[in-house]
Amino acid sequence: MLITANVLPPIVPCVIALVVAAASTDIQCRRIPNMLVGAGLLGALFVQCWLKGHGAGAVAWLAGAVVGLVLFLPFYLVRGMAAGDVKLLAMVGAWIGPSLVFHAALATCVIGGIWMLARTARRHQLGKVWANLRVIAHPALRGAGAASIESVGSVPYGAAIAAGTISVLLTATA
Repeated sequence: MLITANVLPPIVPCVIALVVAAASTDIQCRRIPNMLVGAGLLGALFVQCWLKGHGAGAVAWLAGAVVGLVLFLPFYLVRGMAAGDVKLLAMVGAWIGPSLVFHAALATCVIGGIWMLARTARRHQLGKVWANLRVIAHPALRGAGAASIESVGSVPYGAAIAAGTISVLLTATA
């Protein structure tokens, strides 16, 4: 995670403010506003171009946003994640770049996974989780009259994205 010191200082507080705002909205309303993500994307483009020049900044912005989008898009496509979460990680990627957004996504998955397992264990729903995993692992079980996936609930994943992103940023600047 090599990043030059002159790039992180203006980026870190902006990203932290944006992910904290997204997490708090997600916790309260269970959604991440498109206006927040859009403003974050525009701000990232401006800052990347200011720090790296117009061409290199636009390329860095696009590369980070695309990697962030691609990392969580499969989860959205199988209905394991909401679109706002995918867009939020794309915005984070636009700010911090492809390498750091990859690490942020990994940290987010660990934090979100532990949170979800703890939540389902507390609600005594681990049996449903294992049944769902069997259905996912064995596509034949999804045939007519076969077992279906039963929801065990959800968590405001914007909070996990914020925690994962902030932990990676604080580690990268340490």
